[in-house]
Amino acid sequence: MSATSSTRLAVLPPDQRYRTKKRGRDLPPGEGRSPILTIVIWVCAAYFLLPLFWLLISSTKDNSGLFSSFGLWFDDEFHLWANLVDLFTTRDGVFLRWISNTALYAIVAGLGSALLSAAAGYAFAKYDFPAKKFLFAVVLGAIMIPTTALAIPTYLLFAGAGLTNTVWAIILPSLVSPFGVYLMRVYAEESIPDTLIEAARLDGAGEFRIFWQIALKIMVPGIVTVLLFAVVHTWNNYFLPLIMLTDPNLFPLTLGLAQLQAASEAGGGASAQFSTVITGSLVSILPLVVIFLYLQKYWTSGLTTGSVKE
Repeated sequence: MSATSSTRLAVLPPDQRYRTKKRGRDLPPGEGRSPILTIVIWVCAAYFLLPLFWLLISSTKDNSGLFSSFGLWFDDEFHLWANLVDLFTTRDGVFLRWISNTALYAIVAGLGSALLSAAAGYAFAKYDFPAKKFLFAVVLGAIMIPTTALAIPTYLLFAGAGLTNTVWAIILPSLVSPFGVYLMRVYAEESIPDTLIEAARLDGAGEFRIFWQIALKIMVPGIVTVLLFAVVHTWNNYFLPLIMLTDPNLFPLTLGLAQLQAASEAGGGASAQFSTVITGSLVSILPLVVIFLYLQKYWTSGLTTGSVKE
């Protein structure tokens, strides 16, 4: 510790001096670090990254190499390009159709869910209306209900309306996000000052204009957070398309890859397509990785806003 730092710390109260030492660079090497916590973090990182590493390694092997070589290292021959060619040419390139379907479902449902959640959360946060507490309690209760429990009632409703086996059978149910409404209510309550809304009203702005031109811009980080949750949920959704869709041209990636895997298990031998399915799984997660890396700053800021009161 330098003489200047020692003099500065000496004039501080003991409790503040302790906090300054903890925040500064005067800690001895290793102090304040927990070896157990470091080990736990590394174990958790390995737990989450090991399947991705296995997926990357396995996508470079052919069918025989998947079962004859070590699972966590490359084979003698590199088959990634051949697997990609097989993937995008199988069944006249239906994989491209599955990608476009998944992108359509995820983008439309994500944007719609984020906008509806922002509007509902803003209304719960800034307006008083009859049965407000009851309706918000219903929203909180809906978070507790698993989506699989609502799959059959949803199918019966859409079958009665003649919307099964259409794109709307996937998009419309994905627009409803109780957790998104709850998150946007918390975000709007903490990030939008009531004085700003009153000033806009005094200037003659209507309620819709206040929401669209003022509140919505302030809520962008929270909206991006809900958007990411909705996109990931729709992109990875399997059970809803399974019961709603029968046309392979409408399948998303999850259902299409499951169909390829079922065909591989039924065929076996030379007709097996396990390497193609694994390569398709790798390709299917790349868009989500890119989206998270690009929007992570909005996601983290959206999650932390409102967690601490000034």
